[in-house]
This record gives sequence, C-alpha cells and structure tokens, in this order.
Amino acid sequence: MKLFITVHNKTVPVYSDEKNKKKLNLLTSALEAKLVKGRKAIKKCLASLISIEIVGCEAILHSYNEKDTLALSLY
Repeated sequence: MKLFITVHNKTVPVYSDEKNKKKLNLLTSALEAKLVKGRKAIKKCLASLISIEIVGCEAILHSYNEKDTLALSLY
C-alpha cells in the first residue's frame, strides 16, 4: 500500500503492507521530533529523503545516498 506524507515541504511516498492509521501517526510525530531535536545524521537523511518503508514497528528511511538510509523505531 502506498501513502504520501509531507516532510521538509516535500511529498514522500510511504510504503506499508497494511493500512494502519496508528503507525502513520506515530511516523509523522517521530519525524517531526527528529527534525527539531535530531542529530546531524538523521537531519541529513531527512533532507535527502526519497521514500519510507514501514516494516513491523520500524520505518526504513531511504535517501538518495545509500549510506544515509536509516531505520527509525516507531514504538
């Protein structure tokens, strides 16, 4: 399933195997917190974000540079 969210004024696709509103809300709140209080590596990944994949209770943040790809725990 494919949804879209806005991060850094950019629309980013979110891929998930199930439609779960709770996970999507957790993802958006976690991303907003990381934009404000995140470390340099997380901010760098969010600046070049191309897609997000939700697997179980984790969100895999894919960026242009493969080295910047991160896993973010939702719970």
